[in-house]
Amino acid sequence: MGGKWFLFFWGMIVFVGCEEATYTPKPRGFPRVVYPEKAYRSFDTNYCRFTFQYPVYAEVVRDTMFFGEKPPSDCWFNIVIPSLNATVHCSYYAIGGKNTYDKLRGDAYALAGKHNSKADYIDELPVRKPNGVSGMVFDIQGPAASPFQFYLTDSTNHFLRGALYFNSQVRPDSLAPVFDFVKKDVMEMINTFEWR
Repeated sequence: MGGKWFLFFWGMIVFVGCEEATYTPKPRGFPRVVYPEKAYRSFDTNYCRFTFQYPVYAEVVRDTMFFGEKPPSDCWFNIVIPSLNATVHCSYYAIGGKNTYDKLRGDAYALAGKHNSKADYIDELPVRKPNGVSGMVFDIQGPAASPFQFYLTDSTNHFLRGALYFNSQVRPDSLAPVFDFVKKDVMEMINTFEWR
């Protein structure tokens, strides 16, 4: 009688073990990001000839070195948002001499164009404000290192270029909500920009 029970239990184990397993995929998840409350303050310094609004949760850090040398202008700075791991690199040039408007504009297009190999597409949005500020915004879609760049100018004396970077691996899907949040801050900067 013991052998029959052994065969019965052995048969049940094999039968239950052969049952096809059902797997349920886990829902897609993204890291939790705590967004600061939107509020702005004025960028108004003695080393730059313009003003604009930037987020209160950002820090302005002057660039004192550019590839081991002093930057071409005292008005090179970064707007750093530590809580979102984002930086807007800003460089100012006075138009004149070898820095003609056409050269600076061409450089801005070339630097944005360097992302073409990784970008899905680049949307170019012109900026024209009644206060003499004009320029171009480059909204770069896809896995490019810099998803947003711009330049602002009066086309005769001043030229400012900016580029947004995140200090993280480029993953457009997971960065999209953070990028949208920071993009609004950069657009606020552009919309409130004025020459002095």
